[in-house]
Amino acid sequence: MQTFFIAPTDFGVGLTSISLGLVRTLERAGLKVGFFKPIAQPHPGDTGPERSTELVARTHGIKPPVPLSLAHVERMLGDGQLDELLEEIIRLYQQACIGNDVVVVEGMVPTRHASYAARVNLHLAKSLDAEVILVSAPENEVLSELSGRVELQAQLFGGPRDPKVLGVILNKVRTDESMADFSTRLREHSPLLRGNDFRLLGCIPYQPELNAPRTRDVADLLGAQVLNAGDYEQRRMSKIIICARTVANTVPLLTSGTLVVTPGDRDDIILAVSLAAINGVPLAGLLLTSDGKPDPRILGLCRGALQAGLPILSVSTGSYDTANQLNSLNREIPVDDRERAEFITDFVASHLDAAWLNQRCGTPRELRLSPAVFRYQLIQRAQQANKRIVLPEGAEPLLVQAAAICQARGIARCVLLAKPEDVDAVARAQGITLPPGLEILDPEVIRRRYVEPMVELRKSKNLNAPMAEQQLEDPVVIGTMMLALDEVDGLVSGLVHSTANTIRPALQLIKTAPGSSLVSSVFFMLFPEQVLVYGDCVMNPHPNAVELAEIARQSAESAHAFGIAPRVAMISYSSDSASDEEVEKVREATRLAQGAAQELLIDGPLQYDAAANPAIARELAPDSPVAGRATVFVFPDLNTGNTTHKAVQRSTDGVSLGPMLQGLRKPVNDLPRGAQVDDIVHTIALTAIQASVAG
Repeated sequence: MQTFFIAPTDFGVGLTSISLGLVRTLERAGLKVGFFKPIAQPHPGDTGPERSTELVARTHGIKPPVPLSLAHVERMLGDGQLDELLEEIIRLYQQACIGNDVVVVEGMVPTRHASYAARVNLHLAKSLDAEVILVSAPENEVLSELSGRVELQAQLFGGPRDPKVLGVILNKVRTDESMADFSTRLREHSPLLRGNDFRLLGCIPYQPELNAPRTRDVADLLGAQVLNAGDYEQRRMSKIIICARTVANTVPLLTSGTLVVTPGDRDDIILAVSLAAINGVPLAGLLLTSDGKPDPRILGLCRGALQAGLPILSVSTGSYDTANQLNSLNREIPVDDRERAEFITDFVASHLDAAWLNQRCGTPRELRLSPAVFRYQLIQRAQQANKRIVLPEGAEPLLVQAAAICQARGIARCVLLAKPEDVDAVARAQGITLPPGLEILDPEVIRRRYVEPMVELRKSKNLNAPMAEQQLEDPVVIGTMMLALDEVDGLVSGLVHSTANTIRPALQLIKTAPGSSLVSSVFFMLFPEQVLVYGDCVMNPHPNAVELAEIARQSAESAHAFGIAPRVAMISYSSDSASDEEVEKVREATRLAQGAAQELLIDGPLQYDAAANPAIARELAPDSPVAGRATVFVFPDLNTGNTTHKAVQRSTDGVSLGPMLQGLRKPVNDLPRGAQVDDIVHTIALTAIQASVAG
């Protein structure tokens, strides 16, 4: 068992963030990772579960042991029961080890009330036979001072030449140079890091966005009265302005993520903020000080801003005291802020020395395709594919943001179909930076070039030029023509268009792939322990046995294309010899699929629990090569598939990606209802990989 003990060199180094990122890095290598925070250290105001443990549990889908309370630990230390305390901790540690290849153990943070933390960390690391990774955050100090501070902490664990003391991760690095240049310069100034005994395992740059709390968190921490909640669960405070100036001088400061602090009687500022909100600027909110409430007549004029989601809060303190409180807010990640935790997790993981850490752990016993690994590989493969993806709903704010992310990260070369001025207006209002190379094509300008090719493609259907011109009024049809003519590699739509509106042009202009007679769909179901494939939950209401066999084949191919070993379960209400017509259909479809792909592991009919649960499989289908460990679930009809997909998604911690369409000659994908930015980014990545596989 490999154990990494992460120990802070000081208070405020961001130990929880490093824990999240380190677990993610190790998971991406296919390792089964456990986490253990032996001793809880609640922050002021914490009343729920221990923060690090709960964040790791929610972000990574693992169940760490419950830490010992700080009061219990201090009582045992005060009674001289260190050995008994360590025995308790080792028992909990053994729980974290079960079924895992490596365990990340988070040490205590030294505080004014826990000056004994360094001594306890030393005993913990020794007792667990752990390898130590120090975590430090450079202050405004010269590099030689930083090196000295890290070396002093390393000496506490046996010195930098001790084989159990691996190295240091530097967090919150504030510098204008690149992390590579900073690392090089640090090694030049630090004898500690010049050899191979003690390594620099990561340099994480300071990013203000990582510390941006939700407006709801600000309200809770200030004890503010919520006059209008609006979107305060989603909006984040990245900047604060105190309004003591004129409206004209305030307007340029009203940007995305700004919390505007002003006395409640400043009607002019309240109106200006409301106008900005009505114009689409996603402000963090309006915070009224001095217990002032706006005039109801003014609030009546601001109704449009309230409906647009502008949060309005009120506090009794004056503007100066309120500003001081805001600047001293606890910026720890709230346990229920999954979005921020995921962002920090991936950001930290991207700056760690993954190759060395993975090598240190050795070869994993079996590759585990966890949700984190699946998402990581999805992005990596899309970046390698370098495909051009058209987005017909080009002026939708969520889609503009997703396209900007994909373009900036190299996930895909995105083409937005929209008027450039509309996209620019959305970007300004939403605070989105449009990266270089992001293409914006005006549908009205390019529409006519596709009339003649479309007439040619559909001449068998007697389509003429006026009819083609009329259909090309729809940007989805333009995007589909671009795909048909190989000008782009894939299409993603459906944020505001219906599924039928997205798919119909593809069926008419793209057609099915060679060897396919129908189009079906799959969802990738991201459960805490693994990724499963569900098909078909969108396209085919009542497939017959032949069609069901083809859906099974397509779904297995999709699973294989995305790194999931296909073991196909043909789902039915019965796993036995029932002779009902629907069960017979599933049995015949299984036989046909087996005949068409003899190397494919497929079995059916199987009940869902027999396909998914090893214990039930041993009872109901003991000889099945699939039961109990199925990875691809093929449902007998759309009613069963769609209902199961939604029920499972809503009643578990699972996340679904998709639907991804399969069976088309070129990839076209429909966005799920209520898709958010991450959903769109992942759908674009799926489409890019499909295009790569098809090509």
